[in-house]
Amino acid sequence: MTDLIVVEVLLVEDNPRDAELTIRALKKHNLANQLVHVQDGAEALDFLLARGKYEGLKIDSPPRVVLLDLKLPKINGLEVLRLIKASERTRSIPVVDVTSSAEDPDIRTAYKLGVNSYVVKPVQFEAFMEAMSKLGIYWLMVNHPMK
Repeated sequence: MTDLIVVEVLLVEDNPRDAELTIRALKKHNLANQLVHVQDGAEALDFLLARGKYEGLKIDSPPRVVLLDLKLPKINGLEVLRLIKASERTRSIPVVDVTSSAEDPDIRTAYKLGVNSYVVKPVQFEAFMEAMSKLGIYWLMVNHPMK
């Protein structure tokens, strides 16, 4: 792969329903035009580090935000977060854990590893859509990323 692409959001989510709802919420506010969705931790790291099937990938600039589930196949979200924050190439990319886990150890560990925000997924449809919309608006329109 040698295409030059622009990615604003990397969505790392293995649950098809949650991924679809997140994308729908972002599209509602025209925030999903430059979104890439991957379904496991290994693929997220391959994408961010341009390796595996993404070898040679040229990204115009790093994603403005990574929306990262914790309970992922292959490599769990906390390990993905640790590796993102450990790499010079990806360290400055904001990572938001968007997960169903409200467990204190997960929250503590995520912040110790450098997560920028931790959001527990609302169960109700409307609340989920609103939370994802607000996340997208904040990270893509309000926040000023490091250049």
